[in-house]
Amino acid sequence: MTTGWAISEGFVPYPDAVAAMESRAAAIAAGEADELIWLLEHRPLYTRGASAKDGDLKEPGRFPVFDSQRGGQFTYHGPGQRVAYVMLDLTKRGRDVKQFVCSLEDWIIETLATFNVKGERRKGRVGVWVDRTRPGGQLREDKIAAIGVRLKRWVSYHGISLNVEPDLSHFGGITPCGVTDPGLGVTSLADLGQLIPMHDVDVALKAAFEQVFQQVARVDPPHR
Repeated sequence: MTTGWAISEGFVPYPDAVAAMESRAAAIAAGEADELIWLLEHRPLYTRGASAKDGDLKEPGRFPVFDSQRGGQFTYHGPGQRVAYVMLDLTKRGRDVKQFVCSLEDWIIETLATFNVKGERRKGRVGVWVDRTRPGGQLREDKIAAIGVRLKRWVSYHGISLNVEPDLSHFGGITPCGVTDPGLGVTSLADLGQLIPMHDVDVALKAAFEQVFQQVARVDPPHR
């Protein structure tokens, strides 16, 4: 089967994206559709993952809050953040969930390397991190990309979010991914001094995906 690569222009409403993902994942599991990587942006919103704690939503009225079936806790989506929804058939990839998540991390790490940013994984903390500890200073690590996936009949959906140039103050309405350690924060490519157009990020994501996973073919986005 072909793996499709779709990019939506403008902002996609979150409920529409979830409905399209669920429909596509079911069709993939039934052998009726090809796999799909779908790149898009959302207007500002918070999502509540399966492990979210109510107290981690610090400003309930700030942005719309959506319950999500993905793993993880609270996260933020908004303009300047590249969301990539990943609908892949893990039956073809050995049904190894841990390896799949590692591959998603590798995908992000290879993408960041294109822009001379060293992304790293951390034991016990899903996602990709950037070490910002200064010589002789206290530990400081910031999360630049989040991962939250769900599997149904061994087909994945939801996916990753990479902070390109979002308003980082928007993360202040939640405890991102439940991380409360004062030495851990959130960053973006722009925050690191890398002002990269979204188109260039998409090109890097595609090249890195093909390096870590497989070749893709450009297709139209799912219907909303």
